[in-house]
Amino acid sequence: MQPINIGIIGFGTVGAGAVEILLNNKDIIRNRVGADVIIRRIADLDIQTDRGISLDKDLLTTDAMKVINDPDIHIVAELMGGTDKAKAYILAAIQNKKHVVTANKALLAEHGNELYQAAEAYQVSLGFEASVGGGIPVLRALREGLSANRIQSIMGILNGTSNYILTRMTQKGLAYDIAVQEAIDLGYAEDPPTLDVDGTDAAHKLAILISIAFGHPVPFGDIYRQGIDQLIPEDIAFAGEFGYCIKLLALSRDLGDRVEARVHPAMVPTDHIMANVNEAYNAIYMEGDFSGPTLYYGLGAGRKATGSAVVSDMIAIARQIRQGVNTLIPPLAHVRSPEPAVTIQPIDEVNTAYYFRFSAVDKPGVLSKISGILGEQGISIASVIQKGRKLLGSVPIVMLTHEAKGSHVNKALTQLNQLDVLTDKTMVIRVEGGEST
Repeated sequence: MQPINIGIIGFGTVGAGAVEILLNNKDIIRNRVGADVIIRRIADLDIQTDRGISLDKDLLTTDAMKVINDPDIHIVAELMGGTDKAKAYILAAIQNKKHVVTANKALLAEHGNELYQAAEAYQVSLGFEASVGGGIPVLRALREGLSANRIQSIMGILNGTSNYILTRMTQKGLAYDIAVQEAIDLGYAEDPPTLDVDGTDAAHKLAILISIAFGHPVPFGDIYRQGIDQLIPEDIAFAGEFGYCIKLLALSRDLGDRVEARVHPAMVPTDHIMANVNEAYNAIYMEGDFSGPTLYYGLGAGRKATGSAVVSDMIAIARQIRQGVNTLIPPLAHVRSPEPAVTIQPIDEVNTAYYFRFSAVDKPGVLSKISGILGEQGISIASVIQKGRKLLGSVPIVMLTHEAKGSHVNKALTQLNQLDVLTDKTMVIRVEGGEST
């Protein structure tokens, strides 16, 4: 059988991981494909740095178009990141009738529909398993294993950097800044880790999951996202006293005519399945109408894990080529004309329970003023912790509410933050996995 030739654009962390697997596991891959899968060319602006891989230097080039225009290359892997150049290279490869593999979650979340339509128009495959969950084969499970189901809900820990930071704050009581620096020192985070800690990275991945689950492109800008950078160790300690821990969650639910989609810190019960996903690990929990709940867990990033997902797409496409098939599954796993983007439910309309931390002056009547304003908006208090210890020069009042509508909470907060008895902005965290689900 004629070899399947691979061209790679981007020889950084993920590109090096894919190359390492293709070389080290070439015999396994040959046996599973039925043909040799060979690296024909690698493009990167830096072809001098040692990646720790023994490689023929003639394979390297600084010109990505030499990969795209090579008539002998069957599959092009875009592993450079970014959006503008990456998008142009992918579209050029597709127009050259080459199959494409990418790990580029930002590009897919923000411009995916253009790429999906191009792949269908030119009848080539577009693989992007590595864009969500690193080495976890969650997209393949969603596109194939759960293809008979209506996906009713998704709950995920999709960013390993944020999860590592929260784990260290929870287990060691570290301040946010110290936990962030530790993550940077260990190579889990960029410096600064903005897209990880502000929820953008997880929102990119959630957009991709929703697109496949519901078969519609997703307006990425409509996905609510909130980061973890305002959390302090005391919030995590108070959550523990209520029987919860704090995770950065990505959440989606099928509401029939629209979809709930949001990323934010959330308190989950300590006996909840997501509470035990720690360090840099990811987990995705999905419910189908017939499959029921399924859970996917593993390393969400890193050279080897993400490289594994990239090569899994190469193998799937190589099998198609060997059988003389250009495409088997459409990019979003739905065979139909492109439809309008799915409508995202406004965050103000979402109902959840809430955690509030108020910083108050230490005098009588404060709690009654707070509860009075909450009551005016129909927000019912479930539990309260009021202790004499000082926090940032004030006395903390911490409470959990029953389910409340987001718009009602916002109205209450506007009034509360104007009270002269409160010395700082109120900390708000949503509660998931308990009464709010």
